[in-house]
Amino acid sequence: MRPFLRTLSILWLVLWLPLAQANSPEIRHWQLDNGARVYFVQTETLPIVDLRVTFDAGAARDGEQAGLARLTNSLLSQGAAGLNADELALAFESVGARYSSGSERDMAWLQLRSLTRPEALTAATDTLAMILAAPEFPEADLERQRRQMLVALQAERQSPPTIAERALYEALYGDHPYASAPQGTEDSVRALSREAVVEFHEQYYTAGNAVLAIVGDLSANEARELSERLLADLPAGDRAPQLPEPEPPEPQTVHIPYPSAQTHVLIGQLGIARGDEDYFPLYVGNHILGGSGLVSMLVHEMRERRGLSYSSYSYFVPSAERGPFILGTQVRADRTGEALEVLENLFVEFRAEGPSADRLQAAQENITGSFPLNIDSNRKIVGYVSMIGFYGLPLDHLDTFIGQVEAVTQAAIVSSFQNRLDPEHRVRILVGPEGILADEDE
Repeated sequence: MRPFLRTLSILWLVLWLPLAQANSPEIRHWQLDNGARVYFVQTETLPIVDLRVTFDAGAARDGEQAGLARLTNSLLSQGAAGLNADELALAFESVGARYSSGSERDMAWLQLRSLTRPEALTAATDTLAMILAAPEFPEADLERQRRQMLVALQAERQSPPTIAERALYEALYGDHPYASAPQGTEDSVRALSREAVVEFHEQYYTAGNAVLAIVGDLSANEARELSERLLADLPAGDRAPQLPEPEPPEPQTVHIPYPSAQTHVLIGQLGIARGDEDYFPLYVGNHILGGSGLVSMLVHEMRERRGLSYSSYSYFVPSAERGPFILGTQVRADRTGEALEVLENLFVEFRAEGPSADRLQAAQENITGSFPLNIDSNRKIVGYVSMIGFYGLPLDHLDTFIGQVEAVTQAAIVSSFQNRLDPEHRVRILVGPEGILADEDE
């Protein structure tokens, strides 16, 4: 048995070390004459190219029409340049290309995977160019998509985690654009019009508001030609204006009655924006606190020591402006008060003292050891490159990632948690049966 294990260990090192020691992908950047920002990574492993066009056109731009950004994005491929949805889908399928799209609070995107064979790539990108610049937003498809959104919203009423998340953002952000859920509300979705969709597309789906990420087996010249051809018909436009800075909320507890045996708990406060100088200490610290699954401090305390909950976690949502920091768990309803006390006390203790040296070392080894797997495919790389371009992060972000993680100290974690997080401005959301707390904030 021992010789077998020794052989297996050697094989694992042979396979893993090249990944761990490999350089991160080199990112090249240029800006087109129409203002579009382009980021390119050349890979030569497969004859495939992945590209993603991202716009500052997420739910934070909805204004008073919640759900507008998502409805607009979902309708782009339903009809364009005289072709209906089936014809556009066939145009992609006939050359083996895959199209997808999506939107969240900060952004909306369209993504394409294609073979690099010239005739296939040209056909696929020409189809995508039509969807980008000449969508028709057919009325019948808009109504169908509206019905789908309403069905999804009705289903959310039966989902305590979704109810809790929506309530957290509303309580945490108040009048700020981040308070608006990307999926909208039933009332807001019913009120959306085709005219509003057209106006939203004209305002935000412009070259000046676009970031194009390209990853694949292309030369730099080929990537430049592709970017110019793909975005040539987009109007120049301007970048969307910067969002306002959110104000810290007053501490409060929101209890949403729900007939269940468990209480879904979220405790949130303002976290950080992308590019924050404390990002890496906070990232590593959160990995230790509640971001590493079954080995996190939260799970150890809540599950192993006290038997309160199988699932407990914490995470940051770095965004264009300060996204939330969230602690979460699900507990038996009659132990909700105890769970809240444990969660909040553990956070306060961690904020004051930070992790032990052993926990810090284990977290750094875990993060750096798994990092190569995060960039082991074109699709994963294009997601990172798109994020780097959209948020204006340094081009060497991936190249310096491991070094930045390894440089984090216990003192840096304590300092960053104390500088960026304040338990006096926390919001609690409880979704569960009546009478789960003896006293709640008004």
